[in-house]
Amino acid sequence: MKKELDYFWVGEEYGGRQSLLPDFIMRFAGCAAVTACDSCIYMALYKNKKNLSNFVTDHLRGRDYVSFLKTVKPYLRPRFMGVNKLGIFIEGFKKLLLERGEKNLTVIPWQGDHELQETEEAVKRQIDQGFTIPILLLQHQNPNFENYVWHWFQLTGYDEQPNGRFLVKAVTYGSYEWLDLDKLWNTGYKRKGGLILFKEA
Repeated sequence: MKKELDYFWVGEEYGGRQSLLPDFIMRFAGCAAVTACDSCIYMALYKNKKNLSNFVTDHLRGRDYVSFLKTVKPYLRPRFMGVNKLGIFIEGFKKLLLERGEKNLTVIPWQGDHELQETEEAVKRQIDQGFTIPILLLQHQNPNFENYVWHWFQLTGYDEQPNGRFLVKAVTYGSYEWLDLDKLWNTGYKRKGGLILFKEA
């Protein structure tokens, strides 16, 4: 079974892209703010949470995206060690929700030490309920994931294959690719990131 959520474009880019940003620090370390920004845009477009952004189209202009991101940056601005814990993201995002009048959304951490099968089920539930999933990856021993190390990005789909593989659609850097969740989740390190899950009250 395969399921992909609708998403949005910023010019020719699939979702937001840090390289669009005029701020050097944000281009280098703004992935948490970009992920929060993209979550707001997605939920405004597809979850009827219009208070989270004023976009009404899934084809955004780059300058409009950058202007909106500036309003999200204060909640998840880059810091010395980065937004390297789920709790930091949740604290900032909850404040954003509160100040924008969104009272019907719960933000839940899913730590990276959960078992793979449990995590597959959590991913399926979220995508089936129409929510994207912010994900934090810290270190990883597999060099195939070097572009995702110490990085926040989005999951916007899953693919349960007949051979037992479970793929997730990872969106970042203005593009997407399908990744094997087993390999992605098993980083080989004790310190892990995890997922951000959403639940409507």
